[in-house]
Amino acid sequence: MHTADVVIIGGGIVGSSIAYHLVAAGCTSVLVLEREAAQGLGSTGKSMGGVRAQFSTPVNIQMSLYSIPFYSTFEERLGHPCDYRPQGYLFCATTENQVAYLRANCEKQIAMGLKTVRLVTGDEIRAQFPQLRGDDILGGSFCSTDGFVDPYSAMVGFMSWACDHGATLWKHAAVESITRSTVSSDHATFEVATTRGPVSTPTVVNCAGAWSPAIASMLGIHLPVEPLRRMLVPTEPFDQFPHTAPMIVDMSNGFHFRPEALGFLLAWNDPEETPGYKMDFEPEFIEKILTRAAARVPVFENLAVNPKRAWAGLYEMTPDHHPILGESPAVPGFFFANGFSGHGVMHAPATGKILSDLILTGTTDLIDASLLDFARFAEGRTIHESAVL
Repeated sequence: MHTADVVIIGGGIVGSSIAYHLVAAGCTSVLVLEREAAQGLGSTGKSMGGVRAQFSTPVNIQMSLYSIPFYSTFEERLGHPCDYRPQGYLFCATTENQVAYLRANCEKQIAMGLKTVRLVTGDEIRAQFPQLRGDDILGGSFCSTDGFVDPYSAMVGFMSWACDHGATLWKHAAVESITRSTVSSDHATFEVATTRGPVSTPTVVNCAGAWSPAIASMLGIHLPVEPLRRMLVPTEPFDQFPHTAPMIVDMSNGFHFRPEALGFLLAWNDPEETPGYKMDFEPEFIEKILTRAAARVPVFENLAVNPKRAWAGLYEMTPDHHPILGESPAVPGFFFANGFSGHGVMHAPATGKILSDLILTGTTDLIDASLLDFARFAEGRTIHESAVL
């Protein structure tokens, strides 16, 4: 029987960050279970890699205020690259309501300590990006420290450092069952049956992403997380729009795009998408997204796209679009790091710190952890994030 102080189920970027933060805090008896032959085959390797602090809720802003500076110094800290590119996020508003919304968010972000965000006028946006159709853009907001990372590189960096300093990663280790036995009134152990043998531990962390409900159900917990497909379309090389551009978000319909390699990466949240474990890319999505791309960026009419290079991944959605972090009230010793609703990569550093703090000390000063606890759904304390892409 293998033993560990902490067993992390899921070796994606969130599990990897938690492993790193635990080991960095002195807890080296950490075992990460990854069911696949390699890390990053779930949602991490399919992410768009955007990182931003331009959120509407204080808790999301706080998590970004830890995570983005972490990414900016990632290579110095861990000795591995994460390819952080602070090219910014530019939100383009096309209604007065959207302008007021961005202004309110901007004031909140600045009050919380974000120094790199500012409101911009429609004229500024048109002058900087004459390729945009800008007649309906009334203004926007821009944050220069927002940008993108390479999710796969960041995940490998976290896990490599953790394993170099004492943690263990098991690949090909799918979890088959979890049983909990009470040793005393304040102490219990879990036996985790895996395809590589059993493991005994006092602490289990669920980092299984869109597949986390199945893990929680092994302990009789109903986890309110649903998989939702998101599709991404990379273009062929294209030089008629600047590659220094930020992530540009068209608030009229949610279409957004950023430079990627010699082309661009196009994204749009199709409102007709329904929940489910749908991993296939639908070719007809290309016409939907190119229509919106060309409407906002007329030169994108000439974009070449190879459908074979497009892909789909799963968001793990909660009812209020915020993650579930912390210990299960019903099953002490079982921790959640689930339901990031598209923000798992950008908030992975903060999540690692928060979960490490909660596991090792029972408290964290990074956020008010009760805001993101499991009990908020039953107690009617949900918080709404409206800046979801």
